Amino acid sequence: MIGDHIHQTLKQVRELRANILEKQRFKGYSGRARAVAGTGALVGTGIMSMSFYPGSINAHLVGWATILSFALCLNYGALVQWFLFDPQAKREIRRLKPVIDGMPPLLVAGLFTVALIECGQFSYLFGMWLAMFGLANLASRHVLPKGIVWLGIFYIVCGAALLLVPDQSFLSPLPVGVVLFVGEWTGGIIIHYDGKVDSVMRQAVMTEMVDRPIE
Repeated sequence: MIGDHIHQTLKQVRELRANILEKQRFKGYSGRARAVAGTGALVGTGIMSMSFYPGSINAHLVGWATILSFALCLNYGALVQWFLFDPQAKREIRRLKPVIDGMPPLLVAGLFTVALIECGQFSYLFGMWLAMFGLANLASRHVLPKGIVWLGIFYIVCGAALLLVPDQSFLSPLPVGVVLFVGEWTGGIIIHYDGKVDSVMRQAVMTEMVDRPIE
């Protein structure tokens, strides 16, 4: 009888902890939007790498601005839809705090972009972009699935490698497009399947704890 009460108490404690962790997890980002944005980056850089595309700095800056605009519309459009219509969001501004926490690296990336363009140092843009995007992913590691940490490290390592490559040409964007494609599809899969995996794992843990005999 006492053993049954202990099992029930343990189950309730673990369910409470799981519910708290679930509420802390940010659900505003869309895995599908990230995957589509990554595909857009690959397609865009592929087009910029073709012979018919103008081989000028200005044309490539326009191409990257288009890729960025496409990604922002997808990801933040999905975020706005979640905020307005998801019952868990409840249109509470405080639930957008994880988005704000991830903004500083992106804002610094924008500042560095302007500075490097003004200085004519276009070869450093790719590495800086990837490294800052990696930091933005790491900034959200406490409210997103654990795999986001490795994704952030992946972007930082790729960014560092590009920064250290001598004479990196800004007019050769396809390698960066491949990195973004792989990274955003990986991030999309991590986010999309996070809730389903967590639910299955929690249920398995609960079942094991309830069925385990008291020693």
